[in-house]
Amino acid sequence: MQFEELYANYWDKIYRLCLGYLNNPDQAKDLAQETFIAAWKQLDNFRHEASIGTWLYRIASNTCLRQIQIDNRMPKVDFPVQIPEPEVQSIEQEIQLLYRFISELPELDRIIISLELEGIKQADIAQVVGIKEGNVRVKIHRIKEKLTQKFKSHGK
Repeated sequence: MQFEELYANYWDKIYRLCLGYLNNPDQAKDLAQETFIAAWKQLDNFRHEASIGTWLYRIASNTCLRQIQIDNRMPKVDFPVQIPEPEVQSIEQEIQLLYRFISELPELDRIIISLELEGIKQADIAQVVGIKEGNVRVKIHRIKEKLTQKFKSHGK
């Protein structure tokens, strides 16, 4: 597969996966770009042991996890000037809320539900996260229950 085709086919999916990790559109875009840079550098080394999508999701997951570790080590400092953040028009309010709730989940749950939302096969999700396919099914069910409860409690 040509890099341009890979980029065109997976950009939106990788961006949404990163958004699920970080709940920050700008940072998600940066990490999606980093994912594709890493994939471009390693494309010749791709061994076809898994689907190229699974390989790309793995790179994105590792990129996001590294960024989360960096963010946790760095002290958070407020920007000195208050600049109103423009509202993202391309994502509806409920979808923004969903991604906020996803970002509050534990890391493994965030990975699993983000990949599930992208329509990735559960066998491929299991391969990406390193657990059995049956465990993925159970975790997806439990994650959906958690998210449903968050939506219900948010609506009150």
